[in-house]
Amino acid sequence: MQEEKKKRLEEMVGKNEESTRRTTIILDKDERDFIDQMIKEGKEPGIKPLISKMLDVYRSMMIYDWRFPGEYYCGISRIAFVNVELLNILIQQLPKEKWGKIGKEMGVALKVSMETTLGLQAAQRENWESIFKRLRVQGFGDFYLKDKYLLLKTPFIAYPELWKGLLEGLFDVELDIKTSVPPLVFEIKTQKQLPAQ
Repeated sequence: MQEEKKKRLEEMVGKNEESTRRTTIILDKDERDFIDQMIKEGKEPGIKPLISKMLDVYRSMMIYDWRFPGEYYCGISRIAFVNVELLNILIQQLPKEKWGKIGKEMGVALKVSMETTLGLQAAQRENWESIFKRLRVQGFGDFYLKDKYLLLKTPFIAYPELWKGLLEGLFDVELDIKTSVPPLVFEIKTQKQLPAQ
């Protein structure tokens, strides 16, 4: 009799080996109030989507590598949350004719970090979506590939010369700047071909 009830209950809830497991999270009042406020303001659609988004960010940013608040390691790279205004002040102090060269050096450093962390070749277009996702999660902006164009929406800095160099260094491409204000559009002129693996 007991076994029959158990079987019937499992059928009712659709329980099987691969089903989702329920988890109960106990939140402090201020934590729940904060979440409810975000939902009320329309910043989040609900508590489950919020938690799913937090877990996706956690995995994407490798937050489990945090050393202390505000700084963490993402593979071999030390990442810190930095005020964008401070970066803009720093960039403005550099001669404009050096922005492309500095950007390219930044792109090469970013390529080494991405390749060692993600285990893929940055110059191969089939890997660009994974790199775009990592860049987006790290706050660089939203990247899109449309035919022979690279599109950068919401860049964290708005200097196309710097971005041109950075993207050329990261993806081993030669770019032509098509827009001077965001969204930034770059035409891919040439791309280095990697030997087949």
